[in-house]
Amino acid sequence: MSTAQELYTTGIREHFAPALRALGLVGWRHSFSLPDDDRWAVLGVQAVHADGRVRYTVNLSVTDKAVWDRRSIRPCANTPTGLERWRAPIGEVMPVGGEVWWEVSPGPRWLVAVEDSVAAVRGYALPELRRRLRPDDRGPYLPQAALDGVNGALAIAGVARIQRAELADGVLELHGAWSRHDPAARQVLAGAARGFLSARDRRFGLVRALDTLGRPLWEFPSGNHGEAD
Repeated sequence: MSTAQELYTTGIREHFAPALRALGLVGWRHSFSLPDDDRWAVLGVQAVHADGRVRYTVNLSVTDKAVWDRRSIRPCANTPTGLERWRAPIGEVMPVGGEVWWEVSPGPRWLVAVEDSVAAVRGYALPELRRRLRPDDRGPYLPQAALDGVNGALAIAGVARIQRAELADGVLELHGAWSRHDPAARQVLAGAARGFLSARDRRFGLVRALDTLGRPLWEFPSGNHGEAD
């Protein structure tokens, strides 16, 4: 029977890496990037070996090539450099909003973890990296720590947290793992919108809730933010 290390190596070499290249990333082994003239958009695979198993996760980073000048290889997303525009583990861009690790261990279903990690890259990591390569790359309206209070209230109500809050053309956009068919999420987010709009920030007069794929769900306008379209 193959060991976990052998299966993990096979999974990365014969399944994970080819799948990422088919999605448009370039690289090998544990480091991949999206082609771009101005920025390194990097995906790194970080593995931990223990107790006959291999656990691994994926880290993401975006670094301006101008600050990476005179360095011969791409940045490593697994090792912070302090030069990144943005860096996050994959769990932060997934609905779970926390650490996500996949485990490879000997057995007939060892490849399931690898296939699931490819799906996570395709559905969440890759769209986020591409979004951050756009010329109109927008910074967060509030850092994640500043959203802790609102996210705490959402957690009490059993509603997924706000993953990020951004300003775009006079609209405050709230992104999270919500569904249009979830009235509890709509109600709690309407309350959150009232809080944001009560600050009377002149940069926006509308709060819009979007799911993790960027699809609009509800809008909460100033002066009528108890209602949604």
